[in-house]
Amino acid sequence: MTGSGSSAAPNRHNQGSLKICSKSIIFEPDDQNEPILKIPLKDCKRIEALEENEMALSDFLYGNAVSPYRYLRGERIVIFQLDIPKKTEDVVQTLLQLHRASCLDKLGDQTAMIAANLQSRLARTSFDKNSFQCVSESPHMDCEAEMITPLVTNPGHVCITDDNLYFQPLNSYPDSVVQIGLRSIRRIYKRRHGLRPLGLEVFCTENDLCSDIYLKFYNTKDRDELYYYIATFLENHITEQTAESYMLLWQRGHISNYQYLLHLNNLADRSVNDLSQYPVFPWVIDDYSSPQLDLLNPASFRDLSKPVGALNTERLERLLDRYRDMPEPRFMYGSHYSSPGYVLFYLVRVAPEHMLCLQNGRYDHADRMFNSVGETWKNCLEGGTDFKELIPEFYGTDCSFLKNMLNLNLGRRQGGGQVGDVELPPWASDADDFLQKMRAALESQHVSEHLHEWIDLIFGYKQKGSEAVAAHNVFHPLTYEGGIDCDSIEDPDQKIAMLTQILEFGQTPRQLFTTPHPQRITPHFHNISSGTSNRSPSMESFEDLTEESKKLAWSNMNRLTAQSNHKIHKEAVTGIAVTSNGASVFTTSQDSTLKMFSKESSALQRSVSFSNMALSSCVMLPEDKTVVCSSWDNNLYFYSIAYGRRQDTLMGHDDAVSQICWRDNQLYTASWDSTVKVWKCMAADISSNKRTQFEPLAELEHEAGVTISPAGTLLASGTKEGTLSVWDLASFSMLHQLSCHSGKIHQVAFSPDSRNILSVGEDSCLKVTDVQTGMLLSTIHAEDEQRCFCWDGNVVLSGGQSGSLLVWDLLSSKVIHSIPAHSGPITCIWMNEQCSSVITGGEDKQIMFWKHQY
Repeated sequence: MTGSGSSAAPNRHNQGSLKICSKSIIFEPDDQNEPILKIPLKDCKRIEALEENEMALSDFLYGNAVSPYRYLRGERIVIFQLDIPKKTEDVVQTLLQLHRASCLDKLGDQTAMIAANLQSRLARTSFDKNSFQCVSESPHMDCEAEMITPLVTNPGHVCITDDNLYFQPLNSYPDSVVQIGLRSIRRIYKRRHGLRPLGLEVFCTENDLCSDIYLKFYNTKDRDELYYYIATFLENHITEQTAESYMLLWQRGHISNYQYLLHLNNLADRSVNDLSQYPVFPWVIDDYSSPQLDLLNPASFRDLSKPVGALNTERLERLLDRYRDMPEPRFMYGSHYSSPGYVLFYLVRVAPEHMLCLQNGRYDHADRMFNSVGETWKNCLEGGTDFKELIPEFYGTDCSFLKNMLNLNLGRRQGGGQVGDVELPPWASDADDFLQKMRAALESQHVSEHLHEWIDLIFGYKQKGSEAVAAHNVFHPLTYEGGIDCDSIEDPDQKIAMLTQILEFGQTPRQLFTTPHPQRITPHFHNISSGTSNRSPSMESFEDLTEESKKLAWSNMNRLTAQSNHKIHKEAVTGIAVTSNGASVFTTSQDSTLKMFSKESSALQRSVSFSNMALSSCVMLPEDKTVVCSSWDNNLYFYSIAYGRRQDTLMGHDDAVSQICWRDNQLYTASWDSTVKVWKCMAADISSNKRTQFEPLAELEHEAGVTISPAGTLLASGTKEGTLSVWDLASFSMLHQLSCHSGKIHQVAFSPDSRNILSVGEDSCLKVTDVQTGMLLSTIHAEDEQRCFCWDGNVVLSGGQSGSLLVWDLLSSKVIHSIPAHSGPITCIWMNEQCSSVITGGEDKQIMFWKHQY
C-alpha cells in the first residue's frame, strides 16, 4: 500500500510517498536529491501510532535509488506523518501484521501469513465502479489479481466491462486505476508466472516489445474467463496468431527476423515484465575486433546451429567429460542462457534499482560488469560457466542501455578505470551505429538462411530429448517446463526455496515446435554484369512481364467475373485440359465421355467415349496433339486431336485410375489400388502416332487410393485416409509422410517455388505443409468442404461443396472474397499460365469460363 506524508530521518523533515511492501517499508522523498529510506520490517523493534496522524518505527536502511545501499546501524526512530489522518490506524495495523510475519522462523510460514494478510485486505475491498469511463458501462466480471512489473507485484482488483479492461491497485499506485479500451487491444497472451498458468499479458500494439499490462490471477479459471472474453473482441479486429502462422509470415518475408523472434518469445511465455522469462535473442556476429564489419563474409557470423556452450570445441569437450561422469539427471551446462542476473547485467545502466534489489543493495564487482561487447562475447566463448545469449535491446533503436547517462558510480576496475559507457567494437562509430549494424546483421541474408537452426535449439525440436543431447543443448532439469511439480512439494520452506531457485536460475522457453523448423525463403541476387545468364534480355523481359501479370492477376482474384457457362455433360465434370492457345477446351466426365469445346464459337465440336466407365481426369501433352484420359476401368486412353480417335491404351492399374499428371516425358498415374506409378513415355513418339513403349520407372506404395502433384524432382501424394506423402523422384524414396487430414484428400499441389504443399480434404480443412521439413505450417477450417483449388503460395482460389469460388488469404487464414458460381459442388479448376483465365467444372454438369475485370 502507499500513501503520502512526511518523515523525520534523521532529524530532517521530508515530503514524499510511503510504500508498505510485504517485507519492508519504503519512503520515497519528492526531492530526488534526498535518499530513499528502506526499513526491513524484521529489523523493527517497535511500531506504534503517536498522535492521530503520526507513527514511529525504529531501525532502518538508508540509501539512494541508484547507488549501493548504505546501512546505518544502531537504534533510531523514524516518524511518519500521514496527510490523511484517518489512515494512520489502518497503516499501523497492517505494519504490525507484516512485522509479525517477518519475525517467524520459517520462510514458508512468513509467506503464508503475508498472503493471508493480503487476501484479507482484498476481501475487505472491491472495485470502485466510480472509476468507469462511462456511467452506462456494464460490468462483465471482476476479480482479484496482481499487476506484474519487473521484481514487483501490485495486488488489486480487475474489472472488465463491455468497453474497457480496468485494474485498480489496492494501494492506488502508480495510478488509482489503469484503463484499457477493449477495441484497442491487438494481442493477448496467456502466461506462466512462477511456473503456474496464472498470467495474462495485454498488448495494444502489433510489434512492441513492452505490453500495456501484465496481470497475474489467483486462479486459472479467472484468467481464462477474462482471456476468452477479450478474445471475442479480438476476432473483430485480427486473427489470433499461432507459431505456425507467424512462421508462414516470416518464411515468405512478410515480417522481419526481429519481429518473428519477438512473436516467438511472446508465444513461449517470455515477457519484459518477468526477468526470469525475459525475451531471448541470439548472438549473431562473431567479429567484434575488425575495424570494418563485413556482412557478406560468412566468417563474420556466429554458427547458429550450435548453442553458445558448444561454439568453443575445447570447452565443449571439457563439459562433455563432466557430463558423461555425472549421475542422472545429467546436464551439460551449469548455468542458463537467460536469467534475471544476465538480463540486469545488460540493463544495469538503465535499471540500476533492479540490480540493487536483486543483489541485496550492491552492484556486481566492477570487472564483472557489462564493460565491453567484445569482452562479453569472448567470455561467452571461453568462460567455464558463461553461456548467455542476448536480449532484444541489442537489435532495437534505444541505445541508452549502452551509456551511463545516469552517471552511476559503478565502481573501478582493476586497471583503475571507472566503469562508464560500454566499450563498443572498432566497427561501430557510436552506440547508435552499433545498434544499426546489429540490426543489419540480424536481417542479413546469412542470418535469414540460418536463423531456423537457432530456433530449433531455443524454441524447437532440439530443445529437449535425444535431439537436445545430440545438439549439445542440455541444461539443468529445473530450467525446463514441467521439470518439477512445485505443487507436489508439501514442505512450504522447500517449495519456496525450490521456486526461488528456479526463478533465479533461468527458465527454458515453452517449446513451440516439435519438428525441424523450415528455412526462410530468401531471394538470391545475381550480378547482371557477371555474364552468368545465358538468356537473352528479351527473354528475361518477357519472363519479368509474365511474373508481373501473374502478380496482378492474383492480387485481383476477387475481380474474377463469369464470361459464359455451358452444360455439355450428362454427369459431373471431372477434368479440364486446354490447348496452349486457349482455343479448344477438353473435358472429362463421370458420363464416360471426353468432350472438345470450341471457346471461339462456344460450340461443342467432339464427343468421344472409350468405355462405359467414368473418366476421372485428363491432361494435354506438349504440342497440343494428344489428350490423355484416366478411367475408372483401370486404363489410360491417349486421344489424338489431329486424327480424332484413340491412338493408344495403357492398362496401368488394378483398380480405377483417380488422377494423371505429365511432366518431362514422364507420366504419373494415381489409383484406388493404393499405388502411384511413374512411366517413361516420349511425348514426341505419341504425337507422331508411333507405337509407344510405356516403360514403368517406379511404383510408389500407399495404404489407400491416391491423388498426386509433381514438381521438379518431387512428388506429393494424398490418400483417401488423409495421409500426405512427399517423394524424391530421383531415388523414388519417401522424404516425409504425415497424417494431414481426417478424411479423404481431394487435391494436393506445390506452391510455385516448390517449398510448400497445399492440400484440401473432406474434413473441410486447407493445410499448408513445408516440403523441406515435412512440418505442418498452418491449418484453415472452411465452412464447407473444398474440392479443388489453384494457388500462388499466398492466395488460394478454391471451389467447394457450396458451388461458390472462394478467394483465401493464407497469411490471415481468411476468405477475402466469395464468388457465386455453380449450382452444385465445384469439382475441378483449370488456370492458364498467366493466371488470367479460369475454367471451372461442377456436379451441375456445366463448365464456366472466367476472366478478371480490372
